[in-house]
Amino acid sequence: MKATMTPRERILETLTFGTPDKIPFAPGGPRESTLKRWHREGLPEGVPWQATLAEVLGVPPDGFHKTLGLGVNFRMMPMFEEKVLEHRDGHYIVQDWMGNITEISDEFDVTYIRRAVDFVTRKWHKFPVENRADFEAMKRRYNPDEPGRYPADFDARVEKLKGRDAIVAFSFSGVFWQLREWCGFEPLCMLLIEDPEFVREMAEFWTAYVSQTMARALESGVVDCVKISEDMAYKEKSMISPAMTREFLLPAWTRWASEARQAGVSLIDMDSDGKIDELIPIWIEAGINVCDPIEVAAGNDINAYRATFGKRMAYRQGVDKRCIAKGGDVIEAELARIEPAVRSGGFVPGCDHGVPSDISWPDFIHYSRKLAEITGWL
Repeated sequence: MKATMTPRERILETLTFGTPDKIPFAPGGPRESTLKRWHREGLPEGVPWQATLAEVLGVPPDGFHKTLGLGVNFRMMPMFEEKVLEHRDGHYIVQDWMGNITEISDEFDVTYIRRAVDFVTRKWHKFPVENRADFEAMKRRYNPDEPGRYPADFDARVEKLKGRDAIVAFSFSGVFWQLREWCGFEPLCMLLIEDPEFVREMAEFWTAYVSQTMARALESGVVDCVKISEDMAYKEKSMISPAMTREFLLPAWTRWASEARQAGVSLIDMDSDGKIDELIPIWIEAGINVCDPIEVAAGNDINAYRATFGKRMAYRQGVDKRCIAKGGDVIEAELARIEPAVRSGGFVPGCDHGVPSDISWPDFIHYSRKLAEITGWL
């Protein structure tokens, strides 16, 4: 083990069950409403919150885990026009960038759906893909060779990143996430039963599109992590059965993971909220080796997962946000709970989602200080 590692070496060594000098420090980031609260509670404005936290704790500013990007754009081109269709009773009816007709509080504007800077509750009225004709029209928005998928200075970025000290990653929607955006959750679930061939057709299109779009990034030789977003579980169960998951999603995950591995990518990361115990074995089968955010409120037990799956799966996040909000001894008990998993390797602990606004700045400092202690920074 090197006496002092770069942030890149540290995250790779940790999540591949090596011997890092310290565990990456990744307490989690605040949403917009959380930052507003913290500013009222003493966090200086005009200064990055990480810099203030580092100074308060005595942690080196470069100790925070960070990720570098390549500027690859997997989203539809062109996007739908974002516009307000109606304003009534404290709500906007909007067309969002994905073509959905949704209802949101007028506390926000239509761009919040695209930028995800805060927690925004939505009600869906209409989805852009209701039949095969809609899907044929949608496909035209996903040309992997569309100008703008890669930045004009991509080659220069790659050259600069060859000497990087942080990991390079890109992310994209998985099959379930993408088909749900096109069709809506309940309509997609009905299609899985009533028209599985249509679902398979959409899944195969998306699988090929992602592979073609990410090929140039993988060929660059600088990618360390590929992140797949699925969000496909409730509080107690996966949104679809393990059998359906294997049939409709596993082929895509396996293909993407294989292509990434062949390009030398070390980390294939799956993002899904909810209870994921039924899904982890399928992810392992696909070649995925990291998952997050391990939401405690959904019944995920990081220590039980480590006992069951051993070193076949690494984890990120996994600290109960509700305990951070309660403060005091509750924070210390929560970090003591997850400490065995930290000690056994393959785990970068942090808040198990975006840091919500019920967490105060003083409690976040307390939590971060204890986190810095168990990860070796203090």
